[in-house]
Formats: sequence, structure tokens, C-alpha cells
Amino acid sequence: MKYLLLVDIYERLEATSKRLAKTYYISELLKETVHSDIKKITLLLQGKIFPDWDERKLGISSRLVIKAINVSAGVTTAEVENEWRETGDLGLVAENLTKKKRQSTLFSQELSADKVFNNLKRLPDIEGQGAVDRKIRLITELLSGAKPKEAKYLVRTVLGDMRVGIGTGTLRDAIAWAYLKPKIRYLEKEQQIEVEDREEYKKLIDLVQSAYNKSNDFSIVAEAAKKGEKALANVSLIVGNPIQVMLAQKVADLEEGFEKVGSPAELEFKLDGFRMQIHKSHGKISIFTRRLEEVTKQFPEVVEAVKKHVSGKNFILDSEAVGFDAQTNKYKPFQHISQRIRRKYDIELTAKKLPVELNVFDVLAYEGKNLLNTPLEKRRKILEKILKPKKRSIVLAESLITKSKELGKLFYQKSLNAGNEGIMLKNLNSVYKPGSRVGFVVKLKPVMETLDLVIVGAEWGNGKRSGWLTSYTAACQGDDELLEIGKVGTGIKELKGEDAATFEDLTEALKPLIVSEKGKEVRVKPEVVIEVNYEEIQKSPTYSSGFALRFPRLVKLRPDRGAKDISTIDMVKELHDKQKKS
Repeated sequence: MKYLLLVDIYERLEATSKRLAKTYYISELLKETVHSDIKKITLLLQGKIFPDWDERKLGISSRLVIKAINVSAGVTTAEVENEWRETGDLGLVAENLTKKKRQSTLFSQELSADKVFNNLKRLPDIEGQGAVDRKIRLITELLSGAKPKEAKYLVRTVLGDMRVGIGTGTLRDAIAWAYLKPKIRYLEKEQQIEVEDREEYKKLIDLVQSAYNKSNDFSIVAEAAKKGEKALANVSLIVGNPIQVMLAQKVADLEEGFEKVGSPAELEFKLDGFRMQIHKSHGKISIFTRRLEEVTKQFPEVVEAVKKHVSGKNFILDSEAVGFDAQTNKYKPFQHISQRIRRKYDIELTAKKLPVELNVFDVLAYEGKNLLNTPLEKRRKILEKILKPKKRSIVLAESLITKSKELGKLFYQKSLNAGNEGIMLKNLNSVYKPGSRVGFVVKLKPVMETLDLVIVGAEWGNGKRSGWLTSYTAACQGDDELLEIGKVGTGIKELKGEDAATFEDLTEALKPLIVSEKGKEVRVKPEVVIEVNYEEIQKSPTYSSGFALRFPRLVKLRPDRGAKDISTIDMVKELHDKQKKS
């Protein structure tokens, strides 16, 4: 496929905020895509070269892109930087300077999507002496043969900053429209669809969603959908490829919890740790965080614990790693061990200093069998058979099956007394729904519901905070885009402490993610997730979400979570409405 065809779709997507229009444009492109290109085009549509579960990243900084534009457009670095300061978008810089290109590449061939994909796919593998120059050459090769608007989206793809607003729901529906042929008619002027058979339509959408839940990769889903419903239904869990974890709704009290999940229910300790998805296949054990980031090397003691205490050759476990004090054996808060997720050096020493206990609470696949649709009660029994607990190493999450509210209250208090966040309540017959906040799994905590937000911007500080990024613009998740909800500037420490996030920590995390700079303000890739509390949620026209947080305060950094895991605008609305009633 010509890259220009894909670029035309990018332009259409960027020009509209209407989800149905986006769905239509993508579906029309997918219909024209030959089978051998489907995986590549589906990834490129998302501005990706690798699926989320793949640990390879392009890892290209703005400075490298500036150098590539400098070489390809035949202009000075200073000219590129000046244009960047004015536009705040290196993609636009590439487009503008390509129009003014002083040197044209002779005999340049028309750029293909295949060429773009293959060049960029090589970037993470380039290492050693001269690696930077070789990476710049690969990017320059593409930019030199690109038309101005192709250059714009090439640079945005390289930086992971596409700005075209494609959400998972839009891509899911587009795949169904393109390949499963639902009986619908798209009415462009009215921005509506006419659906002939709503039950059939829902079935087809659910089929695509189910395949995505199992594979966590729309490129696999699209390729299967092209072959038909049977191939799509046969998409299965792949041990070694992490999937989105199932999430829980919050309830106000035990009564509401039982009402939501039914009675009797399984009550479970809610620990103040971080999610670990454990995969074992052909003797290899892999550990993934909630953001699907592989952290196997950072947790050698967890690998050993699973190897010794869980029987089976092939499985996927869902669990929570919680830190504890090696002297007192008491649980410690998440902040205490969060640094282990990013640790690359002195791993064995850090494991002794900041040990974790793995609390296993679910099994998603075992010995080749997909257990997602197996009732929770049966999944728990499988866990009890295959796991041999060892305290402060690997255990089954403490639980209680009951229909008694009195016993439930005692269990809740027991969890709080142990230093936990609260409890989970689960429907005994519930299936496992990756990525969903479903009503048959809820959480009960005694404190105000915090929000998980992603940082999308910041400001360079003044005075004693000079050199640090401060005043962080935070966003929640809308239908197909991130929606800003306020600026967070409190709760951050100036000096390093054991359990507190500092301006230095945040600056180190955000600086490599800067994609544009205007004066003191910077815009960053949405990768750093923070947990935020607040006094109140107010309606506000100032931010794109339509809401603002009154006195927001950073509670902790969440390196275990990604932009996909953040709070949604629906959650914000629900919390806003609840506070009015209270």
C-alpha cells in the first residue's frame, strides 16, 4: 500500500472528532488493504510498530528527530528548533521544512507503508558504536523520499505522538464494519448508523472485542477477522503475550457490594501493591505489570517462587505483589517498592532490601485450556490445587466465601488492620473480562476514591525549582482521546525520601517524553501515570473534560500503570454526581 493512502486517512481522522466518522474512514481503508499488509496497517493506524505487549520500543528522542529533519530537509539544526518553538509540533516542522526543501532526492521512489514499517521496525535492534548515526540514517532515508504531509505523520509515528484520536472502541468497530459485514448504513451528514439487526450487530462487535481481550493485539484481530467469524472466534490466549487485566468498580459499603455481585460472594484482601501477570510456557516464566510491561528481570525472587511453588508447564496467573519489611514482616505501602519496577542495576541487592510477597488470586489459562469463561469458584479451586503457599514468598490471596454481612464486616476490618487498602467482592459464577470494569467484581475502600491520571504537559519551574518540570497537566480517558482535568502541583517533595515522589523523579521520567516546547510549557507523551486525590470535582469549561479538580494532590507515582489504565471520563462524572448527593 502507498504510504500516502494511509496519510490521507490520518488527515481525515485528525480533522474530525466524530467517532462514527473515524470508524467509517478506518473501515474503508481496511477493506482496501491486502491480507499480507493487514497487521502492519493496523499497527500503523495506531501510530505503532509493535503491539502493546511487545517489550521493543522505538525509543527515539526529539533530539534525534531534529537531527533527521536537519539532514533530510537540508536546513540547520537551529532552523528546525526555531520552527519547533513556533509550532510546538515536530510533525508540522517536518511538513513545513519539507515543503521548503533546498535539495530534492533524485530518482526517489514513492514511499510505501511497507517501507515505513520495516525501516522503523529495525530501530530498536540497532546497538553499539555508531548506533545513533545509523538510527538517524534510517529515519532520514524515509524523510528524504517523503512528501510534506507524509513527513508530518512519519515524525509523529517515530515520536509516538499521532494526535489522530483512535480509541480501542473505534478500531474494534472499524474491524467489524470492514470484515464482518454487519447490516448497517452509515449516514455521514447525521453522524448516525442505521442498524438492520441490532442483536446481530452486537454479536459481531462482541466477537471482535472478545478476540482483542484474548490477544491484546488488534493486528492479530484484524487479520483473523479478514478470514471470517470462525477464524475470529478461534483467536485464543497466547501464553507469553500479556492481556489487559480485569478491573473493578468501587462501592460505598458492604451492602452495595453484596447487591452488585450477589450473595454468597468471595471476599478478598485488597492489597496496596501492584498487579503482576505471570506467564509460564515451555519452562520460561515471564512477569508483566498492569501496563503490560515486562519486568521479569527485576523480580528474580518471584520467578523462583513461581518455579518452585506452582505446578504446571503452561499457565497464566493474575496476582498482586506487595512489599514487606524484612525485619518486622509487616506489609509496606506501594511507594516503598514502586522503584523496583524501573530498576535495571543491583537487582539482587534491591530484592533483599525491598522484598515482595506474591499474592495469587486468579488463573486465566492452565495447561493449554483457556479459563476466561470458567466460573470464578472453579478457577479458585484450580489455584488451590496447583499452588503450594510459602509465607512472604508466594501465597493465595486471603479470601472468605460468605453471604453474612457481619462476617463480611469482620473480614473487612481484618484486612484494614493488616495494613491493606480494603477488600474485593466477587461473584462466584463470574467469568474473567480482560480490561473491563464489570459489576460482578467490586472494591471497597474506606478512603475517598482517587483518580489515576496521565501527565500530558508540565511547566519548567522557577527559583529553587529551576531545572525541574512542575505544575503537571493531568488527563483522564475520553472515548477516543485524553481529556485534561487540571494541573497538579502539590504532594510532590523537593528532597528525596523513601516513599515520596519528588520533582526530580517526575522530571527524570518526563524529560525524555517531551514532544513540544513553548516558552516554559512543554507537552509530553502520555506515559507517566499518577494517582491523585482532591477535595472536590467541579464542572469547568477550562479543561477539555468539562471538569476540574479542586485542590488536587499527587498521592503517588504509578509506574505499574499505563495510559490505558487511567480513570475514564465516565468515572469522573459518576464521582461528581455522587458527591452532590452526599
